[in-house]
This record gives sequence, structure tokens and C-alpha cells, in this order.
Amino acid sequence: MGIVGNLSPQQRQSFDSQGFLVIESFASPAEIEAMRKRMDGMLQAFDPTTTASIFSTKNQVKLTSEYFYESAEKISFFFEEKAFDDNGNLKQPKELSINKVGHALHEIDPVFKEFSCSEKVSSLLFSLGYKMPVIIQSMYIFKQPGIGGEVTPHQDNSFLYTEPRTCTGLWLALEDATVVNGCLWAIPESQKNGLVRRFIRGDDGVYFDRPSPSYDQKDFVPIEVKAGSLVVIHGDLIHQSFENQSSNSRHAYSLHAVDTDGCKWAEDNW
Repeated sequence: MGIVGNLSPQQRQSFDSQGFLVIESFASPAEIEAMRKRMDGMLQAFDPTTTASIFSTKNQVKLTSEYFYESAEKISFFFEEKAFDDNGNLKQPKELSINKVGHALHEIDPVFKEFSCSEKVSSLLFSLGYKMPVIIQSMYIFKQPGIGGEVTPHQDNSFLYTEPRTCTGLWLALEDATVVNGCLWAIPESQKNGLVRRFIRGDDGVYFDRPSPSYDQKDFVPIEVKAGSLVVIHGDLIHQSFENQSSNSRHAYSLHAVDTDGCKWAEDNW
């Protein structure tokens, strides 16, 4: 049996055509359990008062931006928008209030690093044509029951831009993802239309260089997957997810990779 990450010609053809690919059972139950258990431990140790000020001061935008920027090289905790009441207090336990943890789990934490730097992940990237791939960011996404917010239509290359464009998203389901609890949705073949806009860091913060186009929701298809499945996402694919209105969470571990061979990292990336 070959390495899990090695794509067959049929899988590569499907990815090139559709802009995404689902690989079932990419992660083992033991790997899923290890990552979920490790994140649970991180949450238990996390003191929300250390970052609560970000959401309750007059300099909210500035402080939030700085915390966001610094997270590129740290393990930082980000709250759901609906986690706080009008007085800035958490409305539910911290474990049910976090939107995501990022963006350097793959570099700092041994459990997440083991999966992120595994042979099957590198084999997958080489199968996609990468020559010198680098994991540029990682996120543990909770999609909390009831308050898990939507992620509006976007392209990953907007945020992690190289010339030429090389970003690929690797989205691992740590729990079953369904239309009820907020699975991914995508517009098949939309990557063939190129990059719509960029997310740029300037002197006054971060911003998109142009407005988002309007999309017809009928063009999106749901990507429902079982825990352990990996969704490989082309950097130009239009994808989104809706609010989690169920009573079940939808944990996922997301990686983004870029190539470093013959590619230039944009200095104005966030």
C-alpha cells in the first residue's frame, strides 16, 4: 500500500478540474484524538482575561490587529463574535467561546507539528507539483454550536499571496462536517477564473484592495465529510461556510502551504 498522501492520476485530474478534492480517512482516529486532546489541554490552560481587554477598550481595532499580526508566529486564541454580552463578559464557558486558535500550531506544538510535517502531508504537496513547500499557517477551528460564525466567500490566495500564486488549503475534519453544523461549501471550477482580490497589510492596517463580488448561492455545493477526511482546496477556489446552528461543534484543523521554489512571497501579506 502506498503513502496516503500520494495522489492518483484520477485524484489529481479531479482536483485540477473541480478546484478541490476530498481524501477520506487521511487522518487516523489516533491522530484525531491526539490533536483534539491536545487542544482541550490548551483551552484548559488558557486564561481569557489575558486577551479580554482586546474586546473592551477604546483601542479595540488597534489592539485586535496587533494581536492578530503577532499570532503569525504564536499560538493565539480568537473569540467568536457572539461570545460576549453587551458588557464584554463571556456568555458561556471559554471552551464554547473560542472561534479558532492559530496561526503557528504547526511550528510550536509537538502534536500538531507531527501531523503537519508528516510524510503524508509532504507527499500530498509534492503530488500537487510543489518543489519546496512550506506550511505558512495553521488554525484549529471550532465552529461552536449555536454561535459558530459564518465564513464569507473567499479565496485563500487573497490572504497568502505569492508570485506566481501557490497557496493550497488543507482542511482536516476532526468531527463530521455536515450542512447542519457548518460544513464547507464551494463553487466547483471557480479557481479557473483567477484571483478576485487581495487582502493587504498597509500602514493603516489590513484591507481588501477591492470589494467582494456578489455570488449566487445556487452555484455553491456542500462538502460534507466524515471525521478524518481531508479537503484539499485550490488557492483560487471560491469557498465559504455558514453559521453552525446545530447543537454540535464542527472541529477542524486547517493548514495553508505555499511553494518557495521560484516563487516570491508578497511583502504586503498580513
